[in-house]
Amino acid sequence: MNNEKTWANLSPEEKREKRFERWMSPEGINFNTPEIEQEYKKKIDRFIKSIKLEEPDRVPVMTPAGFFPAFYGGGSLKSVMYDYDELKRTWFKYINDFELDTLSSPALVMPGRMLETLDYKLERWPGNEIPDDSPMFQHIEEENMTPEEYDDLIMDPTDFLLRKFLPRTAGALSGLSKLPRMTPMVSIPNGYLLNFGDPDIRKSIAAILEAAEEGMKWRSAVGEIIKTSLEYGVPGLYGVMSGAPFDLIGDTLRGTKGIMMDMYKRPDKLLEAMERITPIAIREAVDAAEKFLSPVVFMPLHKGTGGFMSDKQFRTFYWPGLKKVMEGLINEGLVPMPFAEGDYNPRLEVIKDMPRASVIWYFETMNMENAKKVLGDNACIAGNLAVSILCTGTPEQVKQGCKDLIEKCAAGGGYILTGSAGINRGNPENLHAMMDAAKEYGVYRKESLIV
Repeated sequence: MNNEKTWANLSPEEKREKRFERWMSPEGINFNTPEIEQEYKKKIDRFIKSIKLEEPDRVPVMTPAGFFPAFYGGGSLKSVMYDYDELKRTWFKYINDFELDTLSSPALVMPGRMLETLDYKLERWPGNEIPDDSPMFQHIEEENMTPEEYDDLIMDPTDFLLRKFLPRTAGALSGLSKLPRMTPMVSIPNGYLLNFGDPDIRKSIAAILEAAEEGMKWRSAVGEIIKTSLEYGVPGLYGVMSGAPFDLIGDTLRGTKGIMMDMYKRPDKLLEAMERITPIAIREAVDAAEKFLSPVVFMPLHKGTGGFMSDKQFRTFYWPGLKKVMEGLINEGLVPMPFAEGDYNPRLEVIKDMPRASVIWYFETMNMENAKKVLGDNACIAGNLAVSILCTGTPEQVKQGCKDLIEKCAAGGGYILTGSAGINRGNPENLHAMMDAAKEYGVYRKESLIV
């Protein structure tokens, strides 16, 4: 992939095959035994065939673990955010104790000291405004971009994010607001660099360096977990995240209330801004994917759910941008995995408009039998055993729920068994039961599933 001309001349399908080959045979990984290496390849083959709408040996399982490894190992979300040895210990125990087709990534555990250093304002976390034993973060929605600033975002997204967004969302970076525009077209270098002599700007830069040093310690621990997981024969399903342009603006810039008003008061500016950031989102994900083995790109979808916006609004404001991002990823050999949060039953006829066997649609709230009927010949689907059953049900109920999903979704391939979302606390036996169900009911024979 380093030969740009050769890569550019490949078709999207050829690019994806190159990425699949890298995923299947990771360089620099010394598997603990030849048998483990074969098991690893078998797991990758399950996912690749499912993406291609083919039948693997059995239904693959994306174990819905969330931050479960931290609590299962006797720790907490707070403990693994601040103690990277604890992060490694709990995740290693989880990898050792569970049969897994894929790893629940420790990369979603944010480094607490780095957030504190930045005075980060977009999240609350255990010990920071919420109880120490909280199993989750809390996202804070604020209006971090005014309606009048759409033109600034459209003209120069990098400048806007650096000088306005970051100072508003990280208190330690407030000094960056004193920087002049980052694109001085008529200037000399030393004239611009003198701005960095300002004490407030220097203080913000010092905070960036301190936070980055902490972040490197966190990244080293996460990397060690992922490498060890591979050596144990457990691959990651995704390493890169992206999203819908509507969400990228609505989640952190305008907020839910702001972007809802924008659909009515300034629809043209909203559409123009989404068009502006779409190629940036594609390039960001493509560049990041070079650092990971898996070609799958996780895309949490927040505001496109049924009930949030009308079908007309979805087709106007949400789907066109999301589709362009996904097509941009597909053209580079990547596999988008949009996580359709909320009710996407009303969206099925719209979202099937994608190249065949190019996407994994992961559903939270969905009639999965209907999803198989509408999308089954077009896209791999994943989901969606209720979290309530995983957290409070019995292993027998979990197995029955998985059996029902397999019967509805797995025929002909193109199905990944998982929960409606990840759990953080719960009965470990329920996660074992999910894997047991896949092995008992989800095995493909030449003529059909075992079920």
